[in-house]
Amino acid sequence: MANSVIEAKGLQKQYDTVHAVRGLDLRVERGEIFGLVGADGAGKTTTIRMLCTLTPPSGGEAKVLGMDIVKESERIKERIGYMSERFNLYPTLSAEENLDFFARLRSLPREVREQRKSELLKFCRLEPFRTRHAEHLSGGMQKKLALACSLIHEPEVIFLDEPTTGVDPVSRRDFWKIISGFLARGITILVSTPYLDEAERFNRVALIHHGQIIACDTPQNLKAELTDELLVVRAHPLRKSVSVLKQIASTGAPQLFGDTIHVMVKEAKRQIPEIKSALEQQSIKVEDMNQITPSLEDVFVTRLTGLEETPTGHPVNNVQNGITEQTRRSDVPVRVSDLTRKFDDFTAVDRVNFEVRRGEIFGLLGPNGSGKTTTIRMITGLLEPTSGTVSVLHHDMAKEADKAQARIGYMSQKFSLFSDLSVGENITFYGKLYGLTASRLQERKAWVLEMAGLKGKEKALPRALSGGWKQRLALGCTIIHSPEVIFLDEPTAGVDPLSRRSFWELIQELADRGTTIFITTHYMDEAEHCHRLGLMYQGKLIAIGSPLQLKTGSVKGELIEIVSSDFTKTLELLSADSRYRQASLFGSAVHVVVDDAAIASPKIRSLLESARVTLHGINRIPFNMEDVFIALMEEQSTLITNQQGG
Repeated sequence: MANSVIEAKGLQKQYDTVHAVRGLDLRVERGEIFGLVGADGAGKTTTIRMLCTLTPPSGGEAKVLGMDIVKESERIKERIGYMSERFNLYPTLSAEENLDFFARLRSLPREVREQRKSELLKFCRLEPFRTRHAEHLSGGMQKKLALACSLIHEPEVIFLDEPTTGVDPVSRRDFWKIISGFLARGITILVSTPYLDEAERFNRVALIHHGQIIACDTPQNLKAELTDELLVVRAHPLRKSVSVLKQIASTGAPQLFGDTIHVMVKEAKRQIPEIKSALEQQSIKVEDMNQITPSLEDVFVTRLTGLEETPTGHPVNNVQNGITEQTRRSDVPVRVSDLTRKFDDFTAVDRVNFEVRRGEIFGLLGPNGSGKTTTIRMITGLLEPTSGTVSVLHHDMAKEADKAQARIGYMSQKFSLFSDLSVGENITFYGKLYGLTASRLQERKAWVLEMAGLKGKEKALPRALSGGWKQRLALGCTIIHSPEVIFLDEPTAGVDPLSRRSFWELIQELADRGTTIFITTHYMDEAEHCHRLGLMYQGKLIAIGSPLQLKTGSVKGELIEIVSSDFTKTLELLSADSRYRQASLFGSAVHVVVDDAAIASPKIRSLLESARVTLHGINRIPFNMEDVFIALMEEQSTLITNQQGG
């Protein structure tokens, strides 16, 4: 225990009748990165806030750096850093001025402040943007600046509460490179995250359920505790495959992972032929079925399935609107032509063209600041284009926006719910806003409560709901008037994996019945659910196609996955070697793009051995959407840099 930096025994927090944290025991060692994972409302944020002395506990005890969180809170604050999900930057101050402010707040001497500021700007790659106002930085840059501000006084322990929520994969990768650098300096980090691939890199992970830790170990040991074996199934039609797998008694609950299904079985080798036969008997085409090593997300889903009250709701069953298959194939309810939006001399969206068909799930991907939200706001008529045209449900949005808006739904990133209205009152408000008659409102309100799984919670306030429940409520309010086209702007940001899966089941049911879905997301596994995807970069649409088309036809070279004893060192070595491009962290493995995997693999093996890094595995693997996303973003960045240099 002498090396423990954080210790908690029986820690509790109660808000009125809600037990946010109950009897929590925790120990974090010096120099380790320790993760808290769990469903929304599990108690992660409350735990972090108590340990940071921002929220007093209701019971139990805890020490940080050997000091009691209640009796010595001021001394603790001097030696820790804290970054919340909604970090506190001052939007009208520059990056440099924000750092100055937090340095003065910590009473740092001027010479120390200047040294630390210069070091952090360089380390976080913000030096070129030191004079730019925080409000004009991209989301990823804002996260890095917030991290720098929390590190300005050189804390011994840093607490990060969902630090990369709402950040694109490229920015997430940069953020964790910076974190790795600080870990090397001996800083202890306690972090909560909804991204289970991030948690794969932590020294230890605690799984929280209803305010208590139900499992705590290294990611490797947690995965090894799964007694069953994991199959990954690629079959079409996908949703019908899930339904058939649910009926097979010898399998666990199937879970969608992008365009594949993960299912736990007792004996994979024996059961693969049986499962394949059962699917094919239902006219399902089985493209591939293999046993794979479970990920931490598989552990999370398996451990919490059945324990967590996840909003499942009732199947969508009255949204069809008489749409035939012929209509679905031929109708184009969203058409965008040369769409452009400028803010003064800045072009946010630059001559974008695409179409979305009836019943299609169309995803728009891109880094923070690439123009996705601006595009949605123009399509929905909330923002006037500088030039170009938009047609929604065959109405020109420049002339007949009001006619189209009555038939569409829009759900923004922040969930437009009224915090002082109850669940039932929010639904009623939106029903009246859309002009539903009293009888129709009563009918649709009952449907929304059933669909969202909120029956019995009508009097609850939104702030008392977890992220997953609020998400379903916001969607219910968005579709209470049975819209034909739904626009969803990052609807699952920060929501746990179980709630995200439940939400996507609902989205797919809506699409199956002819509703057109237009969605933006930073979760690349979610992008696999879309029928087609458009990738934006600096306001331009740089690629469009189905997930399969993008994965197989848009990236040059081959992909190698490397599992080693030190992923940080492996990433550092490959990033510094000009023979390899796009070296990226994926969980605790490193992905690298090469021209020829057969030639590159032995050279990579030799490189790691010379640096005394133990290689556990090196294999060529197919590109996934995150690989494609990062490759295309880096390709565009290099192209623009070369053009500017020329």
